[in-house]
Amino acid sequence: MTKNTEITRLTPRGSMDVLSRLEVSQLKQGSEDGSLYDTFRRCSLAVLNVDSKTDDAREVLEQYNDFEIRVVQQERGVKLEIENAPESAFVDGKVITGIQEQLFAVLRDVSYVKNKIDSNLVFDTDTSEGITNVVFHILRNANVLIPETEPNLVVCWGGHTISRAEYDYSKEVGYQLGLRKLDICTGCGPGSMKAPMKGAAIGHSKQRIRQGRYVGLTEPGIIAAESPNPIVNELVILPDIEKRLEAFVRTGHGIIVFPGGVGTAEEILFLLGVLLNPKNHHVPFPLILTGPESSREYFRQIDDFIRLTLGQESREFYSIIIDDPVKVAREIAAGLESVRNFRREQHDAYYFNWILSIDHPFQKPFNPSHENVAALNITRDQPVHLLAADLRRAFSAIVSGNVKDDGIRAIEEHGPFQISGEPEIMDPLDALLHSFVEQKRMKVPGKAYTPCYYLHNR
Repeated sequence: MTKNTEITRLTPRGSMDVLSRLEVSQLKQGSEDGSLYDTFRRCSLAVLNVDSKTDDAREVLEQYNDFEIRVVQQERGVKLEIENAPESAFVDGKVITGIQEQLFAVLRDVSYVKNKIDSNLVFDTDTSEGITNVVFHILRNANVLIPETEPNLVVCWGGHTISRAEYDYSKEVGYQLGLRKLDICTGCGPGSMKAPMKGAAIGHSKQRIRQGRYVGLTEPGIIAAESPNPIVNELVILPDIEKRLEAFVRTGHGIIVFPGGVGTAEEILFLLGVLLNPKNHHVPFPLILTGPESSREYFRQIDDFIRLTLGQESREFYSIIIDDPVKVAREIAAGLESVRNFRREQHDAYYFNWILSIDHPFQKPFNPSHENVAALNITRDQPVHLLAADLRRAFSAIVSGNVKDDGIRAIEEHGPFQISGEPEIMDPLDALLHSFVEQKRMKVPGKAYTPCYYLHNR
């Protein structure tokens, strides 16, 4: 760990040239709303901590406990001052341009949510429509929603700690997508989030595409564990994991899932829960699970878990392709054509999927406290898409206990999360989580994993 102890001043790049005096005062250390400054500082540190080898958010915050960032208002706009920042963000004493752009994206998003969303009574987050409206406005403010463009944004999900073979495969898929002039959206971190962007950048270059889009969607709770990779040229900080997940499915036109761990399983369950809703059965949404030959067993376990918990019908919403990047790219491109035709027939926007119905249980922020986790209804006495929602929350809690600062502290204070449900569900869940531990998909390889959860039957 090395730090740049010099005070560095940065001018705006990409967005957020001006702030009001009130906004500047809110973002100062020691301001009345200390939580806003803390969020701004955490997200900024994550952006600067590029290529970090740890996925422990608390470890990052402790390593750089003397990191400071200040918003400086001048007659000609705002600047940022940083001190004791990670040296990896600098080249010859200057902050990398892409990272500088991402810092101002953080400033833009945390300020916008505080001043335009949280305090605005127009946004009724007690309703499904209200939350979708919040997601729309955050994405629009970040200039992610581009009218009059063909459906070509492919969301890529997968783990941040993966094998070399999985990384190379994800990169090759991205390359094939880039050759087909498709843009990439990921969770913005390393591993399976970085590799497709890197591959697509080469494909775009060969096709002489100068304005390739590499969209990264994240949220304050996970960003420290998954620092944005520098290829991301459109970074958006959503307020919580639920709005982040909705942003993926509202803006993306198709999704490719690479090997991952608990967080990837959470994402799969969210999307399957949405697609299993009877209101959405007519909505085309291409979903492909793929990896190299060495990942075949991983996807078999995922497939078995989905079949045993959500039923055979759920398998109709995705396909599994092993070790064939060209086929993946061709099939996702064909799927995007179906999306384009459907949106045109329904007079729906290409840039935001308004027609897709997302029920409030999928949108309401879940606080993974021990009490809330214990109360999850992991049984079949509810519609299957709502079971998927509760399973998604269980995985979200494990992600929190593994890598998020608040979750790690909660586990240390109260012990493992107690997750209970029907044996017919808990047994496949136990088998899947056990396989993640064996394959070292829970933590960075080389570190022993202590489960932050305990499973038992009701």
